Amino acid sequence: MMTNFPDIPSEPENKLIINNESGESVPVEEQELLKLIGITEKNEGVLYKEIELVYVDEDEIVRINHEFLDRDYVTDIITFRYDEENDRAIEGTLYCCAPRIAEQSAEFDDNVKTEFLRVFVHGLIHLAGHNDQTPKEKKLMTKLENQYLEALNKSL
Repeated sequence: MMTNFPDIPSEPENKLIINNESGESVPVEEQELLKLIGITEKNEGVLYKEIELVYVDEDEIVRINHEFLDRDYVTDIITFRYDEENDRAIEGTLYCCAPRIAEQSAEFDDNVKTEFLRVFVHGLIHLAGHNDQTPKEKKLMTKLENQYLEALNKSL
């Protein structure tokens, strides 16, 4: 006898999955992050199918950095893209180091919430195909971050 299994939905219920494993307070709302996803999709001409946002502590970001990138230092974000370069169904995980992001906000004399949003949109831009290995690439990414954060502020 054949068993019928329920249909597996083709689209996740929510394209953003958030996990805070850092033990730190994260000063952003899910709705703001979802708006940033929409703004980035529109401007980059991509579609995010599923984004996992994981806030971790410094030990965990160093572990991930070492294991996957062969680097031994704290960083604010590590981005992994899982899909097969399909810009209509991007899937990825953004590992964000909450304590480092908070430190950076003080270093850059910026609002903590703004820095958390900036790092998130930075990861989205990476998933959309941009890199920041050269000064020219870094300048473009910063320009895009500013543009998308400004669009978010206007939409709130």
